[in-house]
This record gives sequence, C-alpha cells and structure tokens, in this order.
Amino acid sequence: MTGHLPLVVTRPDPGGAATVARARAAGLDARPMPLFAARALAWSPPDRAGFDALLLTSAQAARLGGAGLAALAALPVWAVGEATAAAARAAGLTVAVTGPGDGQGLVDAMAAEGPARLLWLCGRDRSTFGAAGIAITPLPAYAVDPIPPPPGWDALVAAPAVVMAHSARGAARIAELVGSGRKHLTLLAISAAVASAAGEGWAEKAISSRPDDAAMLAEAHALCHKGR
Repeated sequence: MTGHLPLVVTRPDPGGAATVARARAAGLDARPMPLFAARALAWSPPDRAGFDALLLTSAQAARLGGAGLAALAALPVWAVGEATAAAARAAGLTVAVTGPGDGQGLVDAMAAEGPARLLWLCGRDRSTFGAAGIAITPLPAYAVDPIPPPPGWDALVAAPAVVMAHSARGAARIAELVGSGRKHLTLLAISAAVASAAGEGWAEKAISSRPDDAAMLAEAHALCHKGR
C-alpha cells in the first residue's frame, strides 16, 4: 500500500471495528481510532399499547437495550439501515421495514404510509426529525461518550490521511482534536450536515454519495489511492 493514504476510522465499536474490517478487505490501510464509546443507560419500557411501532435509528439501541426490549417485542420495528435491522433481529425484535441510512428519510416514509405513534429507542444525544402527522416519543437507552484518542492518534493525524466522520458529533470532535493543523488531512463525511460540522481548513472535504458504510468506503478507496 506504499503511497496510499491511511484511512482513519473514528466511529465507536462495534461499528468501527466492522468498518475497519470492510476497509481492510477492500485493500485499504484502515486504522481503528475510536473517539467515542457507547454504554447502556437505565430505562423502563412504557406501555406498548400506546405505540404503533418502535423506531430504531442506531444498532446501539438494540445492542445495549437490555432486558427492557422483551417488553417491546410485540411492536414492529422500523430500522435505519441494515446494520440496525440486523441488531434488532439479534435482540429478538421483529423488523417490519428497513429504511434508508438516515433517520429523516425513514420518518418521511412513515409519514406517507406508516404508523402514527412511534416509540424511538434512542441515544442520550440525538438529532431531531421533522415528523408531520407523527407523534415520536424519544426514550434514551444508551449514551455515546467521548474517550481519549487511542495511542498513535497524534502521529497518525500529523501526516496526510483520510479521516472518516460518521456523525456530526464525531466530525466536531475530530476538528477539535486536530485544531488548525488539518491542511494535510482529508475529511470524509457520511452526509453534508456532518461535513458542515467539521468546519473548514481541510486539504479536502468529501461527502459520501449515500449515508451508509458501503458508499463511504467506495469514496474512501478513491481518496486513499490518490496517494500522498
């Protein structure tokens, strides 16, 4: 891989580890550098009779949901992306719809044809959705907290590299950590909103054609193979 830029994967595990594995299988020099870690929160399941469906926008909700998920198993799941759907099935939930790789797209689909009362098993820090005609009740089940950069971070980002940002929080944290010393780094964002959160001053900012890992890695392949 001489002359190819390393790919810095900053998302928390287990998603980060999966991205690294896919990237390495594609021949990229992927470096795991998680900047956040997920943990479960205490929560109590509400009466499921008050809801038509369970909304999951992250696989972490299913992985870290714990015993309370059993009380919601009768609710059909609307999941963002196949990874979230797979985690929901592994947790014993029934996936009715696997939507696009962003929460707003899935909520838009619901407004046209789906349930009107949603229980959103979500993270403590979350985005908001426009949801005309839909009542969304957020219930935090996990938190994703910043952690110190892993050993080797400073040396890695001191040289040219492609740095992946899977969320706006992640992009902002990357920008904070590298500071003004980013003119040699390429920022690869999962969406335009995530790219915006990273600010300016990068050697290049690229945006994935779709908000999913496969599209991001396709873009990463082209960026990394530009060389140093």
